[in-house]
Amino acid sequence: MLSLIPDVIKLPAAIALGAMLAFYPARWLGQSEGKQMAATAALSKSVQVLRERNTIDDEVSTSDAAALCADLGLPVDQQAECVRRVLSPDTQPADIGHDPEDGSSVRKPDCQPQ
Repeated sequence: MLSLIPDVIKLPAAIALGAMLAFYPARWLGQSEGKQMAATAALSKSVQVLRERNTIDDEVSTSDAAALCADLGLPVDQQAECVRRVLSPDTQPADIGHDPEDGSSVRKPDCQPQ
């Protein structure tokens, strides 16, 4: 059956078929390698950001209130108020208006849904 088709048509068709068979697997491999490289780059960036964040957290947790307020760049007359606010514990949360009377935002197990 193939003998009926002239060689002028068979050779370009075989070349095109071979190119397609080689191109698409190579393209698929290249895409998967690119995705892997992007995922590795994102992971290394995340690790770097977490390390920097841990360094900053360590500096903040070991600093005293006066050093923290001085690092904020506040004028000298406002640093005393900043130190007072940093040292004073919060007795109630800032968004107290939206919670139930007992301060709990979690429904109790014996409570019926509304």
